[in-house]
Amino acid sequence: MIQEFKDFIAKGNVMDMAVGIIVGAAFTAIVSSMVADLINPIVGLFTGGVDFTNHYAVLSGNVPADASLEQAREAGASIFAYGSFLMAVINFFIIAFVVFILVKMVNRVKAAAEKPDEVAPEVKTGPSQLDVLLEIRDALKTR
Repeated sequence: MIQEFKDFIAKGNVMDMAVGIIVGAAFTAIVSSMVADLINPIVGLFTGGVDFTNHYAVLSGNVPADASLEQAREAGASIFAYGSFLMAVINFFIIAFVVFILVKMVNRVKAAAEKPDEVAPEVKTGPSQLDVLLEIRDALKTR
């Protein structure tokens, strides 16, 4: 059983997957920052300064009127945090778009690498010597 585990860990796919997970976690932090620090202010500019992350509805409990989402959670209230959900959806679409662009670029690189060397197109140079001799023979037979 230990040997099987060592064989499993030593496979290249497991290491590739581990690297992918680590890079994915770092990429998620970058995208979260991009959404929070770059996209939210732009969206807020067009919506009159509205920041979606602090939009919520109190389902039960007492929360002060101007409390942030974090303060509402600390107060122990049951809240419906639709603003956080909206930001998670925006994060998802940004990540999906960036991954799409990356996959598209990788596919282009693969296609270029797999493209066979260009073969010169076959140029018709005219009839061969054999073709000419066969035509002469056929012409002589018909006379």
